[in-house]
Amino acid sequence: MPEAPPVQEIPPGIEPEPVTKFLAEHVPALEPPLRFELIGEGRSNLTYRVTSPATGTSAVLRRPPLGHVLPTAHDMAREHRILSALADTDVPVPRPLALCEDAAVNGMPFYVMEERRGVVIEDHLPDGIATTPEERRRIGLGVVDVLARLHAVDWKAAGLEGFGRPEGYLARQVRRWTQQWERSRVEPLPAIDELMRRLAAALPESPPATIVHGDYRLGNLSLDPADPGRVVAVFDWEMATLGDPLADLGYLLMSWGEPGDPKVAGVGSFRDVTTAPGFPTRAELRAAYAERTGRSVESLDFYVVLAFTKLAVISEGIYARHEMGQTVGEKFEGLTRASVPLAERALELAEGSAVAGLASQ
Repeated sequence: MPEAPPVQEIPPGIEPEPVTKFLAEHVPALEPPLRFELIGEGRSNLTYRVTSPATGTSAVLRRPPLGHVLPTAHDMAREHRILSALADTDVPVPRPLALCEDAAVNGMPFYVMEERRGVVIEDHLPDGIATTPEERRRIGLGVVDVLARLHAVDWKAAGLEGFGRPEGYLARQVRRWTQQWERSRVEPLPAIDELMRRLAAALPESPPATIVHGDYRLGNLSLDPADPGRVVAVFDWEMATLGDPLADLGYLLMSWGEPGDPKVAGVGSFRDVTTAPGFPTRAELRAAYAERTGRSVESLDFYVVLAFTKLAVISEGIYARHEMGQTVGEKFEGLTRASVPLAERALELAEGSAVAGLASQ
């Protein structure tokens, strides 16, 4: 008798029977039986590849993390809405296929989108990708070009009225991340309290509101392997809203390493990638964005400090879930409390800034 096919090990976060039933009804190309594979690091929302061997079709399913979900965070309907709004623009995003808001199906809401395969650069350049300085420069400029395209989208015409409250965005950001810190922190950290005080005192005047991705960095982009300067998809829209576009630029620069940068635990080794010859410097990215959009970048230090502070708070939430045994995915072994070095680096940058209110008085 032929051997029975091996039973698939279902990854955490998937209830295979009800999820398969939902997908069969809403995404006909995903013909059962289906295979589920956890992809990515799994440090925030969880991402799975769903494959139908019968049709050769695959798609991607996103759901919130396991346990310790903060209020307003990990909203699947918001992610689905922003992808739907951008699907027919010149911003490269996966097209959403279905949204399930019934938590009875999989314990939490989830959505499904098309799979756009490409090269995602995290902590190293894959073999054969961007092997010349010219190609690496094109990656950096391509990243900025897509960000400029995102910030040029007419969000009202795209149907995003009410998606966020653009007025007072920066002040709300400081309040929101202060509140997130109070909910997430494992133990007190005075540096965070000081950063929140300085950020509140140094609020710059925002330019006209745009769509804001909220986590815009190289690791959240998929690149064309044959032409790595071309972005084929922007992922991870869980923090998207309407607000100050310079928040995205500040976050990108926070994550963009240069030769000679101090090592900062928590930012990740992905910063090392852009130290390779050819990648644009942060100053070049800043100048390219300003030229492409016509926006002033005079107060950009504020946004970089905000980005480091925000990442410190996010990392504390991840660490808290890890300590409670509620994380799944790769790269959790040996996870340390990264909020401390991130907050310290943010204070160093604030001290060296000419932006009024950031440096100690």
